[in-house]
Amino acid sequence: MAQFIKIYEDKPNEAAIAKVVKVLKDGGLVIYPTDTVYGLGCDITNTKALERIAKIKGIKLEKANFSFICHDLSNLSDYVRQIDTATFKILKRALPGPYTFILPGNNNLPKEFKKKTTVGIRVPDNSIALEIVKQLGNPIISTSIRDDDDVIEYTTDPELIFEKWQNLVDIVIDGGYGDNVGSTIIDLSGDEPIVVREGKGSLDIL
Repeated sequence: MAQFIKIYEDKPNEAAIAKVVKVLKDGGLVIYPTDTVYGLGCDITNTKALERIAKIKGIKLEKANFSFICHDLSNLSDYVRQIDTATFKILKRALPGPYTFILPGNNNLPKEFKKKTTVGIRVPDNSIALEIVKQLGNPIISTSIRDDDDVIEYTTDPELIFEKWQNLVDIVIDGGYGDNVGSTIIDLSGDEPIVVREGKGSLDIL
């Protein structure tokens, strides 16, 4: 049975964040708020946790298109090949914000993602998510908890999220009501930016 923890975005409680980070380090799964929909995440370096998420989502781990939640752009070089100035300027303009950027991956990707040529990077404008990643010291994997039946309340109300997911994950963070619009996904891995999905983030950044 998962723990249900209230954390306020305007002033995330350090002890509560530390508790979440410990669960992540121990291979736990966490549902947490972002600047878009609530996300399901785990420590990017923990194979067993990654496999649990893939199983929940009903997909093979090596085929999964999970995003990496980073604290800021300084983590980029850990997993992303050298990017040009124009691409970096777009990232600087947009982040933190409701965007997922697809970028060329490098050789340091965790072994589960070695076959991937690209990686989705998120730096959400949400202090709870950012503080967790900062304290953890490396990105967390993220996938949204959208419902198949798309009953909006289930993905925006933390208490209903807890009700539905309490036996599948280790912590559900109540960070207030979530949004029900996903991030805007932009592919920056080629010569020109390609909008894969228009979501909450404005395209004015391009």
